[in-house]
Amino acid sequence: MTRKSIGAGLRGAGPKGVLCGFLLSFFGCVIAAGCLTWPAGPARAASELATGSVSGLPVPRFVSLKSDKVNVRGGPNKDQDVRWVYTRPGMPVEITAEFENWRRIRDWEGAEGWVYHSLLSGRRTATIVPKLKDDLVLLYSDPDGESAVVAKLQAGVLASIKSCTGTWCRIAGKGFDGWIHQERLWGAYPGEKVE
Repeated sequence: MTRKSIGAGLRGAGPKGVLCGFLLSFFGCVIAAGCLTWPAGPARAASELATGSVSGLPVPRFVSLKSDKVNVRGGPNKDQDVRWVYTRPGMPVEITAEFENWRRIRDWEGAEGWVYHSLLSGRRTATIVPKLKDDLVLLYSDPDGESAVVAKLQAGVLASIKSCTGTWCRIAGKGFDGWIHQERLWGAYPGEKVE
């Protein structure tokens, strides 16, 4: 398990449900509905992206968790309740907002919350996301679907991103290194180039 819920009132409700329920009661249904969806559309050049008010870096952007214990809070300060705890270092998350030293993040399941900036790393990682839950995703020796298959990866496998061309990414992890269709990763935007 990579995320643990905290608090008696949260039993039976996943982090996304708790967060969206809070947002619904606090801000109204328009914002709460937005936390359930992944923003769709073509990738944009870095110069077209909004920048964070604190870091000056693009928002949204992918980063990874630095620690094996990352408290996720309901708001951007230590007085906010811890909603859940991530326990998987290196897991990719997307920064969706900044406030002082706090970053609002979203995980690959769509759950959002606030974490202190020093618990995040700029190291790029990704989670394998097959078309269907039980499918295996092929890893190739070269960025070409006709090249040799070097591994078959399950959903949720964590990998470091070495580079991306916009359609293919070179990834590596425990016991594998090769090229994967970029659309099979959560941790790199469609069309994004990573060097």
